[in-house]
Amino acid sequence: MAGRVPVMPMFPLGSVLFPEMPLPLRVFEERYLVMLSELVTSGDPRFGVVLIERGFEVGGGEHRFGVGTAATITQLGAEEGVVGLVAQGGERFEVVEWLPEEPYPRAEVRFLPELDAGPELEPLRRETEQLVRRSIAQASEFAELVWPADVELSDDPARALWQLAAISPLGPLDQVALLRATSGEELLRRLAALTEEAALAWHTPWPEDEPEG
Repeated sequence: MAGRVPVMPMFPLGSVLFPEMPLPLRVFEERYLVMLSELVTSGDPRFGVVLIERGFEVGGGEHRFGVGTAATITQLGAEEGVVGLVAQGGERFEVVEWLPEEPYPRAEVRFLPELDAGPELEPLRRETEQLVRRSIAQASEFAELVWPADVELSDDPARALWQLAAISPLGPLDQVALLRATSGEELLRRLAALTEEAALAWHTPWPEDEPEG
């Protein structure tokens, strides 16, 4: 007999949550306030975070990607009808089936295996880290970024893999691609390729104005 598929409350967002990364949120929609209330009393303070493919964070009706990260609430507070919280990214999952929203999004999920991060990956990890940090420094000349180029990463190799993916100055669609990685090597190689591709935009000169007449 097949095992029961876990059901998880879901919070679709316009950004990607990686494992081992913090997630600050301010919650004011009634459906998600209900969700948080039930999570607090359930004894399992976890919810799933998936990227919105089309639509908006507020109001419902959005289309969502089918891969995400479980978030565990670590801090919680309320003020004037708004709940502030901090959650920590944990296991990755794939959505097996979306369930009726009563009243908040829920889905059956399948948790994905942790990535390998053995010592054989260390040369590739160091090389990719240098590339990512260099790209952050270059991108910071054009835009304000969340992470500085000298941000510290964990000494734990498995945690550092995801932290490195999270600090790279990539868009959410590229980040979703990283979230689907099936091995530590695949994550690093895909991260390096996407970071190099993104860096091309920062080095491409603006086209000169064509002369009039």
